[in-house]
Amino acid sequence: MLSPATEAELSEAVAGATGPLRVTGGGTRPLGRPIAGEVLSVAGLTGVVLYDPGALTIVVRAGTPLDEVEALLASEGQRLPFEPMDHRRLLGTAGTPTIGGVVAGNVSGPRRIQAGACRDCLIGVRFVDGSGTVVKNGGRVMKNVTGYDLVKLMAGSWGTLGVLSEVAFKVLPAPAAAACLRIEGLSDPQAVEAMATALGSPFEVTGAAHLPGEVPLTVLRLEGFAASVAYRAGRLAEVLAAFGAVRVEDDAGQVAEDWRRVRDVEGFADRPGDIWRVSVKPSDGPAIGKRSGGEVMYDWGGGLIWALVPEGTDLRARLGEFAGHATLIRASQETRARIAPFQPEAAPVAALAAGLRAKFDPRGILNPGLMG
Repeated sequence: MLSPATEAELSEAVAGATGPLRVTGGGTRPLGRPIAGEVLSVAGLTGVVLYDPGALTIVVRAGTPLDEVEALLASEGQRLPFEPMDHRRLLGTAGTPTIGGVVAGNVSGPRRIQAGACRDCLIGVRFVDGSGTVVKNGGRVMKNVTGYDLVKLMAGSWGTLGVLSEVAFKVLPAPAAAACLRIEGLSDPQAVEAMATALGSPFEVTGAAHLPGEVPLTVLRLEGFAASVAYRAGRLAEVLAAFGAVRVEDDAGQVAEDWRRVRDVEGFADRPGDIWRVSVKPSDGPAIGKRSGGEVMYDWGGGLIWALVPEGTDLRARLGEFAGHATLIRASQETRARIAPFQPEAAPVAALAAGLRAKFDPRGILNPGLMG
């Protein structure tokens, strides 16, 4: 295994590679096609390069554990806006999530509906491309590629365009208080309608999910200053009363724990079956969820469906054509080899993606085949 401790060593490792490299950080998110190759771990590239709380900016090396970044931000009353998910319970993995892995997967949680995704909060990257050259979006660097939005390209590229060495974010203040509104017993269409009503209100909802169970539960989150949260919770409960009895939980610690479970899809952890993640228009969510034939959970107001289906199920074949995309998150290596884990791209997009990979990884050595 290659374990560089500096960006220079990372550059040398990639430049000197004679075959495929399997790029990894904390090893907590083994998504995509199974790939062969020498392991290249960036877990040794750790440390905070710059943190300016006043400017709401942090720059950190890619192998830094996510919990260290979040603890540092919390010490200044700040947080990553996009609430990155922890996949370990759902996938049954160990290890420590790294900030570079979060960026590589564009990992975003329930707050995406209000704060945007990881890529929306990412303001800069440094990485080593497939030739071993250090690349940065601007500045005095060994190589500067103009004409590309490198930040957007690297977020969600899963190490197939380059190996991240450093990432920079805009951060936000952490809220002083939080509340969660709960409505029991709604059907999926009723829940999506209730969530749309809440998200369309002026009360600044930062989380909207619908959870399966013997008694389905629809949950809505509010955050901010205590007086504001209390006022908005009361007003929103009045608006949602038409959908059923509304209970308000205002203990911030309990609200945080409840939404961590939503974020990490813990309702499907430790249960047999494959896990798919389906992104659709919220209004299409209930119909798509029903067509999945599995047990489903909705986040992002119905726009994100988590589906638990029998092992080996080709969910895309079951769903047929739909406006959205489906990603296989948890399955055996055999299933991930047989069924494309990532949504196949339309021909024009696939051609663009192939051109980008040829530009940034001309030898085809970085996680080859992972997304194909």
